[in-house]
Amino acid sequence: MRKPWLPRPSNSVRPDPGRFTRRGLLLGLGHAAVFGGLTARLYQLQVLDGAETAVLADDNRIRQFPLPPLRGRILGASGKVLADNRQSFRVILKPERGLDLWEVRALLRRLAPLLDLTEDQQERIFQKARRQSPMLALPLTEEATFEQAAALEVRRPELPGVITQAIPSRVYASTTGTDAWAMAHIIGYVGAVDRRALDDEPVLRLPETRVGKAGVEAGMELELRGIAGQSQIEVDARGREVRKLKERAPLNGRDIRLTVDEALQAGILARLARDGRPGAAVVLEVETGAVRALASTPSFDPAALTGAGSQAAWRRLNANQDHPLLNRAIAGQYPPGSTFKMVTALAGLEAGAITPKEKIECWGDVTYGGHVFHCWNRRGHIASDLHRALRESCDCYFYETARRTGMEAIAATAKSLGLGETYQAGIAGQKPGLIPTPAWKRSRGTAGWVQGETVMAGIGQGYVLATPFQLALMTARIASGRAIVPTFVQPQDGDRYPQFEALSLASAGLEAVRKGMIAVVNEPGGTGHAADPDDGHTVVAGKTGTSQVSRASARRDPSVVLKNEQRDHALFVGYFPAFKPRYAIAVVLEHAGGGGAQAAPVARDIIKLLGDHDSTTPLKAVPDPGRTPDIARAG
Repeated sequence: MRKPWLPRPSNSVRPDPGRFTRRGLLLGLGHAAVFGGLTARLYQLQVLDGAETAVLADDNRIRQFPLPPLRGRILGASGKVLADNRQSFRVILKPERGLDLWEVRALLRRLAPLLDLTEDQQERIFQKARRQSPMLALPLTEEATFEQAAALEVRRPELPGVITQAIPSRVYASTTGTDAWAMAHIIGYVGAVDRRALDDEPVLRLPETRVGKAGVEAGMELELRGIAGQSQIEVDARGREVRKLKERAPLNGRDIRLTVDEALQAGILARLARDGRPGAAVVLEVETGAVRALASTPSFDPAALTGAGSQAAWRRLNANQDHPLLNRAIAGQYPPGSTFKMVTALAGLEAGAITPKEKIECWGDVTYGGHVFHCWNRRGHIASDLHRALRESCDCYFYETARRTGMEAIAATAKSLGLGETYQAGIAGQKPGLIPTPAWKRSRGTAGWVQGETVMAGIGQGYVLATPFQLALMTARIASGRAIVPTFVQPQDGDRYPQFEALSLASAGLEAVRKGMIAVVNEPGGTGHAADPDDGHTVVAGKTGTSQVSRASARRDPSVVLKNEQRDHALFVGYFPAFKPRYAIAVVLEHAGGGGAQAAPVARDIIKLLGDHDSTTPLKAVPDPGRTPDIARAG
C-alpha cells in the first residue's frame, strides 16, 4: 500500500543557494591568492622586469663565442720572418648527449692508429674524461696534421661526435739555415695561458690560445696578440646550434720588425760559443739606442717549447746546469768590476771630490777603518791621475775616490747612466741589477752602511750588480753624453727613433773619462789592448773588468788551482769609432778569468764582425782635434 505523503517538519532549514559556506569561502580565497600571486608575478616579469628578463631569455637562447685573432709575425732587421703561424688541427669529442666512459674507451682505441695516440696518451685522455663534466667537449689532440684531419673527415659517419677544427700554431724559422738557436733568447717562445690570467679576456680561455712567455713574444704581447672578434649563434634548449646570428671578425696582431740583425747575431753567438763558456755580448747603436745584437750562450731551440712535448723539453732545459733558458744578456746579474770605475770617476768629478789632474798614491794596498784593501797590482801604481788610473785600472785610486765621494752620489750617477733599471724596450725578462745605497741596506733590516762598502762599490764589487745589457747602455750614454733609451723594435712606417736629452753630467768630466777609455785600448800600459782590431783605422775606447765571485780568487796564489765556480768573471765594455761613436758593446764571460786577457779579445772579434757587416757606414772616423787630442797607439 502506498505510503501517504507527509509534510516536512516546520523546524527543518533548506540550504540557501545564494549563501557561501565557510568551506567555499576558504577555497575561493585560496584560489584568489594563487591566481593573484601568478598575476603579480607575470606583471613583474613582463612589465616591471621585462627588459631584464628579455636579456636573460636571450642569454639562454644566444651564445657568444670569442674568435681568436692571428698572432702577429716577428721579423728580423733584414725583413726575414723569424716567428710565424702555421695551420694545425685540433680534434675534440663532442657527442650529442653526455659522454659515456665505455664509449670513450672504445672510441680512443679506434682513433689511436689514426692520430698516432700512444697508450699513455689514451690513458691521460680517458682520465680527463672521468674528471670533467660529461656534457663538456673532450680534447683529443691539438697537433693533428692535415692528412690526419682529412682521414677523420672521410670516416666521420663511423666516428660520431668527433670534430676537427683548424687552429694556428707558432713556428720559428732558422736564422742561418743551419742554426735555429741564434735568435732564441730574443724572440722567446709562447705557451698556454696561466690560470691567474684566465679572467682577463674571454679569448684567453680558448684552449688554442697561446701567449708570450719570454723575449719579444712576451715583451710585445699586446701588439702581437691582436683583438679578438665575436660570433653570436642561436641554440635550442639542449644547447645545439640552430643558426649563426652575426659575427665580428678579429683584428690580427701587428707584425713586429726587430732592430737586431739576425746574421750579425748568429756570428756573435758563434764567437761566444767557441770558448765553450756561458756568457753574453750586447751591441747597441749609440745614436738611436737600437739593439743590434744580444747574444747569450748556451742557447736553445724555441720550437721545442711549443706544441707536443713542450713540457718535457722545458723540464730538461730547466734542469740543465748551464741554464740555457737564462738570457744572460738581460737577466744575468754580475758584479761589474772595473767597468764600474767610469761611474765612480764621473761621480767624483761631479761632486768635486777629485780633479782630472790630481794624483793619488797607490802602493799596492790601502787601509780604511782597520781593513786592508788591495790593488790588483800588488806592486802598486805609485801616483796616478784619472787618465792613468783608468788606463791601468788602479784600484787604490778608485777606493779613495769612492771614499771621498760617498755612496749616495755614486748611486745617483750610476742611475743617470742607466744602471739599476729595466726598460720598456720590447723584450721581457730583464733584471734590474742592484745599485746599493745606505737606505737600501737599512730597508733590509741589517746593520748600517759602513765605509768599506762604499770603497768596494767604487770598483764595482760588494753589493753592486749589473747586466750586460745595462753595461752596454752605460757605455753608450758615456760615449754620447745623452740619456739613450734602448729598443728592440724598429719604428713603424713614418716614425723615427726619438731624440734623447743630454745627461746632467758635466761635459768636461765626460770628456776626461772618454780620454781614459781610449787610453785603455790604445796607449802603452792599457789593460784593454787586446780589444784593438789593429786594422789601421778603427780606434776603440773601452774598459776591462775582472769581477771576483769568491774570496779564493782574491788570494791570487798561482799555485792553487781554483774550481770553475770560484774563478773571476771577465768583462769588457767599449764604444767605437772613438771619435765619432756608432756602436757600444759589452762582453761578459762567466768564470773565464781576467777581462783584459779573456773578454777583450772577444770584443775585438765582435768589432771586426761589425766592420765586415756594416757596409753602409764604415767604422772609420777622423779624430776631431777640438774634441779629443791624438793618442799614442801601443805597438
